[in-house]
Amino acid sequence: MVKHGGDAEGGLRRHHAIRVPLTAAAPGMEEGSSTEPDLMADADVSLLQRASKLISSSTAAYHSKSASFWALLALSAGAMLTAFPASSLLSRVYYDAGGQSKWILSWSAVAGWPIPALLLPPCYLLLEGASPTWPPPLGLCLWYALLGLLSAADNLMYAWAYAYLPASTASLVAASSLAFSAVFGRIIVKKNNRMGLATVNAIVVITAGVVIVALDSGSDRYPGITDSQYAVGFALDVLGSALHGLIFALSELAFATHLSAAGNNGGPAPSCRFHVVLEQQAAVSLSAFAFTSAGLAVFGEGFGAMGQEAAGFAGGKGAYAMVLGWSAATFQVGVLGATGVVYLGSTVLAGVLNAVRVPVTSVAAVIWFHDPMSGFKILSLVITVWGFGSYMVGNSGRRRQQNVQAGN
Repeated sequence: MVKHGGDAEGGLRRHHAIRVPLTAAAPGMEEGSSTEPDLMADADVSLLQRASKLISSSTAAYHSKSASFWALLALSAGAMLTAFPASSLLSRVYYDAGGQSKWILSWSAVAGWPIPALLLPPCYLLLEGASPTWPPPLGLCLWYALLGLLSAADNLMYAWAYAYLPASTASLVAASSLAFSAVFGRIIVKKNNRMGLATVNAIVVITAGVVIVALDSGSDRYPGITDSQYAVGFALDVLGSALHGLIFALSELAFATHLSAAGNNGGPAPSCRFHVVLEQQAAVSLSAFAFTSAGLAVFGEGFGAMGQEAAGFAGGKGAYAMVLGWSAATFQVGVLGATGVVYLGSTVLAGVLNAVRVPVTSVAAVIWFHDPMSGFKILSLVITVWGFGSYMVGNSGRRRQQNVQAGN
């Protein structure tokens, strides 16, 4: 209750009371706000009541989608969190064992394009209502070609980055893809990609972690790597992360404009049309494979260089084929999971999960490759995890607000 002094009448001072409603909500509230008193922030509420509120909101969110939706989302997220770190570590294995060609490494990433294509026939047979998007419209073919070209460029940038940076450092810098995913998702797609305070805070915090890694560039450099090579690797890692975020946003836009119209207008649910994820991934990877093959033949060392590298590779030709083969498989599984997350969730969610894999890759690189882990890199890792946690807490607040509004 806030009191203000009024005018004096008859020697008495009158007071006007202004009552502030506890449940007033400002328009355009960002994530973390609520339209009712938040039990989570009330000091008088018991721990049991807080847990009950969290469980009830989580249950409501779960029942808002089908079980098949959550199963596919969990599989897609799991593919991202396991296959992408494995692919990153294999890139470092390639260079440590004697590989030198950035074009060959980026070519191996898209050489696994038949993997999603081979999964399509079972989907057509097992998924109800699934039918081939054939012949694809001209506009969709142009989308596939554009995404393929961007993917080929993105893979080449990361190949250069891993040639000059330790795997742990490259993964920490790649966490900046969350910031780019949030920005591009908001600009290009808008829907499901709100930019609230928690998202902005996460972007700033993770960017600060990347800056810390840049300031500590002298402590984790491999022998023989010059200042200019390290700078090139760092810059291309950031550019590759930006391109990664752009690809996420453009993929979501392609789904929204060409492939998901039926699911968004009373047609089958997204989980029933999941085959479009495989279709897009197969087409985009084939397009990227074509662009990368042309680049390897024209601007790179040529396909004959594979035999020369295999001859001098640590472990011989068999080990060389294994590294390239597993690189192709893990990268395709990771990208397939990312595309599924974009389709079922959003660009920002894909960026968040892409940032989550940072501690996994960093710790694995320290264990397997004995990457140097300075105090600055540990601080950067902690800050990155903190930024991710900030986003998740803020986003859970936004979901609670949406659930309250839906209940009303």
